[in-house]
Amino acid sequence: MSYLRTFAPWIAYAVVPSQHWKWAALIAFGISAATLARQTRAGQALDAQIIDIGSAVFFAALTVLAFADPNTPLHPYSPALSSGVLALIAGTSLALRNPFTLPIAKRNTPPELWDHPGFIRASYIITWVWTASFSIGAAVLTALAHSSTGLRTTAQITAFAIPVAFTITYVAQMRAIAQNLVNPS
Repeated sequence: MSYLRTFAPWIAYAVVPSQHWKWAALIAFGISAATLARQTRAGQALDAQIIDIGSAVFFAALTVLAFADPNTPLHPYSPALSSGVLALIAGTSLALRNPFTLPIAKRNTPPELWDHPGFIRASYIITWVWTASFSIGAAVLTALAHSSTGLRTTAQITAFAIPVAFTITYVAQMRAIAQNLVNPS
């Protein structure tokens, strides 16, 4: 559920039909800004909100572009740009040694495990998978920019579904391993 909240602006942008892209960008910006404000008021540090900050900046810029020039030649590439920006944000979080998945994982993990090397390592691995999927998604969506909407939608969904499935599976495996260490049979 935490990942759905984190990516809500991107999901909202993706599900609004392409011909309404300027409204989709505005809605996504509104969701991003509201999420960022809510989390900041709740005391979450800005360095734990890299995806949220990146989302707000991207959708603010996209909204300005969409309203200023609704027929921009960049419009068919906006799904690729979205994946590319997500890859950049995720990759930047790795470069800054603060994987974007770490604060998300902390929401569902007891604080005594936050500094455990296995927990931190798992966040790096999961973030690498998300980064790779977004990067590949950006390349595929660039190649499909002028193809059918259904094909682009399938590529967008796949770029999200693969890391979601990996995250769910990997976290379950890590929890099972940890449980076996605590309570060996």
